[in-house]
Amino acid sequence: VQLQASGGGLVQAGGSLRLSCAASGRTFSSSAMGWFRQAPGKEREFVAGISRSGSGTLYADSVKGRLTISRDNGKSTVYLQMNGLKPEDTAVYYCAARVNRPAVVTTPADFGSWGQGTQITVSS
Repeated sequence: VQLQASGGGLVQAGGSLRLSCAASGRTFSSSAMGWFRQAPGKEREFVAGISRSGSGTLYADSVKGRLTISRDNGKSTVYLQMNGLKPEDTAVYYCAARVNRPAVVTTPADFGSWGQGTQITVSS
């Protein structure tokens, strides 16, 4: 599956953004999806994940209550609604797919397909 992320940009602290990740191919609806981020000088970290059906979600502690992951299998798209953004949320955000794997996990190595990344910068 090929992934194309969009929706990044520059926003003030407290603002909102919505990321989208469009998938091509026939395996989207059978794949768990995740969002990760990587700040300069830091390792890539898990942000949020969603099961293939959408019934299960998982969030990093640092984003709980502020970010919401969702998916539309009819549109082969996964979303990340980001509210209450903080300067520490500044990073490149990546969507990823666990092709033909239903469950949400948090380890980057367990995701086989990655999008190109979209930059989010939160100013204070």
